[in-house]
Amino acid sequence: MTEPFGARLRHVMDERGPLCVGIDPHASLLTEWGLADDVSGLERFSRTVVEALCDRVAVFKPQSAFFERFGSRGVAVLEKTVQEARAGGALVLMDAKRGDIGSTMAAYAEAFLRKDSPLFSDALTVSPYLGYGSLSPAVALARESGAGLFVLALTSNPEGGEVQHAVRADGRNVGATMLAHLAAENTGEEPLGSFGAVVGATLGDLSTYDLDINGPLLAPGVGAQGATPADLPRVFGAAIRNVVPNVSRGVLRHGPDAGALRDSAERFADEIRSALPSA
Repeated sequence: MTEPFGARLRHVMDERGPLCVGIDPHASLLTEWGLADDVSGLERFSRTVVEALCDRVAVFKPQSAFFERFGSRGVAVLEKTVQEARAGGALVLMDAKRGDIGSTMAAYAEAFLRKDSPLFSDALTVSPYLGYGSLSPAVALARESGAGLFVLALTSNPEGGEVQHAVRADGRNVGATMLAHLAAENTGEEPLGSFGAVVGATLGDLSTYDLDINGPLLAPGVGAQGATPADLPRVFGAAIRNVVPNVSRGVLRHGPDAGALRDSAERFADEIRSALPSA
């Protein structure tokens, strides 16, 4: 029986630390690396990041859009990137932010969460803003495959507030409602549930929210977006041990030199470890 994603994530975080490195081959980074903005550059970029870091980071988060923009050849590079990252010992969180209803949501889930899919990933980001229940096909397949989901709850982009801070008839806002759904999904799971939330590290004091969902909290915004590892305890409070801080440009801008990528990732990892409370 497949060990659930939450258990696998807990183990790798305890072993390697919680750092998640994004694989975001956008055009400006390819140029900074001296690579062409084409499939060859895409492949070189992705392979370099994976080979440099797969034995030391807990999670890679490839951003699907930067591969999809090259069509089928770009998706083929994404498939290879996922497979090589997982073979190297890191977990893969596919950042695709899929969200739909019924059979369409089920098809999105099958693309990334079905075990025999070429794009099978350990977890997938999803959008619940067609209603949390619309994610049911993805939740069911994730459970079956031992995979996980990260649901957009309190995102770091300023536009997110108009939806996530909207107050429902019961007096609870939408972001808090998503956290409550995830806490219910993770009830009784040990050592960690498989259904996580995306909560921006740039949001400041979140003490009015119950972040204890017994699942992981993906924290984008560390590095180039302005948050630092030292900010994490203030933002996440008692839930800090379950936070997966994501750094993308802060590490990637040091390529294409593999040693520089490793050094940058290690600096972030050290700063994150220093910010965490003693066990």
